[in-house]
Amino acid sequence: MVSMGNVWDRTVDVLRGRSSILASIAGVGILLPSVLRDVIGLAAPTSSGLYALIGLLALVATVWAQLAMLAVATDPATDRAEASRLALSRLGVALGVVVLLGLAFTLLFIPAVVALAQSGVDYSTGTIDPTTIPAGLRSFLTIYFLLFFAAAFWLGARLLLLNAVILRERLGLGAIMRSVRLTQGATWRIIGVMLLFVILLLVCAGAVQVVVGLVLRLLLGAGSLPTITFVASLIASIVTTAFSVVAAAFTAQLYVAARDSRN
Repeated sequence: MVSMGNVWDRTVDVLRGRSSILASIAGVGILLPSVLRDVIGLAAPTSSGLYALIGLLALVATVWAQLAMLAVATDPATDRAEASRLALSRLGVALGVVVLLGLAFTLLFIPAVVALAQSGVDYSTGTIDPTTIPAGLRSFLTIYFLLFFAAAFWLGARLLLLNAVILRERLGLGAIMRSVRLTQGATWRIIGVMLLFVILLLVCAGAVQVVVGLVLRLLLGAGSLPTITFVASLIASIVTTAFSVVAAAFTAQLYVAARDSRN
């Protein structure tokens, strides 16, 4: 049985001893692409091909950073160079699994899309007016999406160790079932941690962004709105990156604890 208390204690130990390496990886793989995307967004429309390309590269960099941080946090002997090498060697596999899971989740939206189309919703307008949706269909969609997000949270908890398994056990699609087995018996505790983490992230990032935005608006005036938006977004990205380091350390120690308890 995995003890969440022990996992958190080990997470704190990892952050105390390896925070500089983890922060440098997160800065390069998560923060920098996010900032670059925001800069491009100031100069080009968000619908442009360049913005889409930067978004794709940011996804690749984020997956690499997650793998590298997991490498550092699961083995105290792994340095920055070794973590980068391990992450690059498993990057293609991790991206492939992510794409397949993304496609599977996309397919789950098909019933809702078909139901809306049959009710007469015109997708060509680019917007959907909720008042035009029949009451019965609105009830169906409400229940459907509530069940969808509940299932997504449950599945997210069961697949939390996916990247750690891909990295350390060198599995491909088999990592999905391996992660499910490793999280067996701890699903609800993991969901609790995930909910707490999401709430803290939203509150901290949102609060920082609002406060920084208000202060800059007072200092620079309403005419500097693009600059204010960019700086506030940058600060929020820094907070998000810091949370990603904590999440990686926790996931790594949860994987180690779950793996050891199964051996």
